[in-house]
Amino acid sequence: MIEFLSQELNWVDVEYWFTIFNDWSLIYIIIPFFFVELIRYTVLKKLTMDVIFDSIANIISFFGFVLIEYILGILAITKIYFWTYDNFSLPHLPISWATVICCILLADFAYYWDHRMMHRVGLGWATHTVHHSSKHFNMSVAYRFGPLDAVFPILFSLPIVMLGFDPILVLLSEVFVQVFQTLLHTEVIKKLPKPIEYIFNTPSHHRVHHGSNRQYWDKNYAGILIIWDRMLGTFEPEVEKVRYGIDKPINSNNPIKVFLHGLQRLFEKVADTPGFTNKLKVLIMPPGWQPKPNK
Repeated sequence: MIEFLSQELNWVDVEYWFTIFNDWSLIYIIIPFFFVELIRYTVLKKLTMDVIFDSIANIISFFGFVLIEYILGILAITKIYFWTYDNFSLPHLPISWATVICCILLADFAYYWDHRMMHRVGLGWATHTVHHSSKHFNMSVAYRFGPLDAVFPILFSLPIVMLGFDPILVLLSEVFVQVFQTLLHTEVIKKLPKPIEYIFNTPSHHRVHHGSNRQYWDKNYAGILIIWDRMLGTFEPEVEKVRYGIDKPINSNNPIKVFLHGLQRLFEKVADTPGFTNKLKVLIMPPGWQPKPNK
């Protein structure tokens, strides 16, 4: 077994399998499952124009995110990642099943902390709130990204590169973690067998993460493995019926407003907050932070 895991792999084979799981899953799982959800909405008489326009806004926001991500991705890959890999990493690791599996696990753990930071830092929430602002929960919501959602993961991925993992493998692993979560954005699947629910992130766990119910705030940050939340005290089971959305709804399916409302609200809060130090704190403190009133 050890010999199998440590055997070096051909890059062509590695890219082939990541292509199947990352790219082709859109064709053989995500789009078909979204149609299943539309049928479910229809049967339950919940297929409203709001659901349709919300889904359209989700996809449009995704294209805006992809445009920004490609621009930043070129910079990150050609400049930051490879520069770090060439100058500040431990000895470069070979590509084997062991390093691929380890890289995915590290990318998943990095995602947990990236995701947690996005909820607990004002600037992070200003972009990530886009993903949480939908009142619905289906596959299209998985593609509802904010304008800076591709920026913050770089901070948490660089340590993986510094450990000697190939930057392309790191990026492919990050995408794999994201694609896995796409499958969690559904109400069709209720709860899975207990061993799966205990170890892996599931639709039930992720519904909690999207809940606007107070007890569900800032819970279940996991990507693939829910054990990170169990270990680090941020796990919450799905008990009360989940109400989706954010505490201050945007009440709009305008894709531009959907995409930019978080940054707009942040800038307004910074402008309305007195004092330069307090303005900086708005950016780095949790989203609900307010300066103490003068006595």
